[in-house]
Amino acid sequence: MTNVFDITSYGAVGDGATDCTGAIQRALDDAAAVEGKVIVPPGRYLTGQLKMGKRTRLEGDSAWNFRADGVSVFILNDPEAKCMLDITGAFGCTIAGMCLDGRGLGENIHGIYLYWERYNGGSEEDTPCIDDCRVGNFSGDGVHLEHIWCFSLRHSMLHRNGGCGLYIDGWDAFILDNWFTANRHSGILGGPCTASVTATGNRVEWNREAGFFFPNGDSVNITGNFFDRSFGPAVRLGGGGQFRDTAITGNVFRRSGCPDGMEFASEYENSHVYFDNVQNVTLTGNTFKWGVNDGGGGTKSPDYDVYLANSTAVVIQSNVMYEGAVKQSIVYDGRGENIVKDNLTHHKA
Repeated sequence: MTNVFDITSYGAVGDGATDCTGAIQRALDDAAAVEGKVIVPPGRYLTGQLKMGKRTRLEGDSAWNFRADGVSVFILNDPEAKCMLDITGAFGCTIAGMCLDGRGLGENIHGIYLYWERYNGGSEEDTPCIDDCRVGNFSGDGVHLEHIWCFSLRHSMLHRNGGCGLYIDGWDAFILDNWFTANRHSGILGGPCTASVTATGNRVEWNREAGFFFPNGDSVNITGNFFDRSFGPAVRLGGGGQFRDTAITGNVFRRSGCPDGMEFASEYENSHVYFDNVQNVTLTGNTFKWGVNDGGGGTKSPDYDVYLANSTAVVIQSNVMYEGAVKQSIVYDGRGENIVKDNLTHHKA
């Protein structure tokens, strides 16, 4: 009995012209029956919506770079699809070395998608792993995980999606060493509840609304990331409820807050970090710098390093804000029991 399935053995043709949806799905179904692996040889395969099974692996040869997809590529050809790859109920699945291209088709079509009607809808940890993938040009989110319980996203690029790079409504996430680039909303957007997230070593750049935006939830580590040219705050917490119990340390914030012709609801969104209704949060040991677009053009931003309002039990300390903002380093409304001190600030914009 085999447990490794090659999609070309089912009739998939990687010529960028043949509809391979049925062939790929048959391979996925056979793999699901034995908890096996589906291999995607180099090629460009047109496909509609696909469904993965539990404890299966979809594996291609990545070879992607910043500007182009790699060699194992799925290309969306159905503008009516809900998503390209539905992993709902695919407990323990892995997607590795794949490039998924949405071509901007349809409205709100996601690349990789998981949905339960309620939290813990599957009654066990979902635990999908997305590794070494490039997911972009979807009209919705690159990866959309709604009511997710436990997942990892590693060594991947989520880029140029019409929504956000990654949408999380749920908890227990490991987000390590990824690119979140040029998405129309945020690099990462949290839903009604985002909790127990570790985000480390990511590059987050040129996203239109924010770098990371978590409106409501708790317990997030944001460590060692590089945020560059966010159109809005690089990190935004609160605003959709209270955000709690979070550490932000060892990050570089560069050229955040750029309005780029947009109208912010508050002028303070032109900032590196924006806190509204947060509690038990630390912002320590980070570096901030204002800047302009590549090549020297564009708006000089941000106006502010940090905005803090309606919050308590927040520590903003020992950050380097030397020429970090154009107008003012820290805007603090004075409410709550907070510590804001010992930050190195200097303006020469």
